[in-house]
Amino acid sequence: MRRRRRLSEILAGLARAEGAAPISVGDLLRGMDGRAFGALLLIFAFPNILPAPPGLAGVLGLPLIYLSAQMMMARSPWLPPFIDRRALSRESFQSLINRANPFLERAERLLRARLMVLTSPLAERFLGALCLALSLVLVLPIPLGNLLPALSISVIALGVLERDGVWIIGGLLISVAAFFWVGGLAYALVKSAIFLVMNAF
Repeated sequence: MRRRRRLSEILAGLARAEGAAPISVGDLLRGMDGRAFGALLLIFAFPNILPAPPGLAGVLGLPLIYLSAQMMMARSPWLPPFIDRRALSRESFQSLINRANPFLERAERLLRARLMVLTSPLAERFLGALCLALSLVLVLPIPLGNLLPALSISVIALGVLERDGVWIIGGLLISVAAFFWVGGLAYALVKSAIFLVMNAF
């Protein structure tokens, strides 16, 4: 029986594909070799953890919103054309994968099926709702505000992908920290804006 390819191998193959054409969000969706939401959420969340070209959260954030909403409603993955056609240059995509895959390969060696009640269909719907909230936070234009939401979605996605409840618990804990962190940043920005306005007159 043919061995199931790891996600890191699929991504490396997409990055090595010949040609200079940009790689679109739809290309990533169709290249996932039948993977479900875990792989797709990871694909669109993890690059936001790394130093990346400006505007990356805008390109990858909308697919996260759509996919997590569909996961919450137990529907099959699908993206509308205006998101499907969004693209990164081939060079930017290759650079991201070259930086991401060493982390992903290490994570894949640690993942295993355990506490699988946390990957049941009902649990996945709850996780979809949580990832939707994190995705909405991720796309907000708050400096340094996308790191922890993206990390939380990535850890949860890895847990769903390999049915590892321990990683899902880790993702849930990170999500709590993410909401506090982004809330604190937003509060500081609002306070700074009010101070500037009050002292401008």
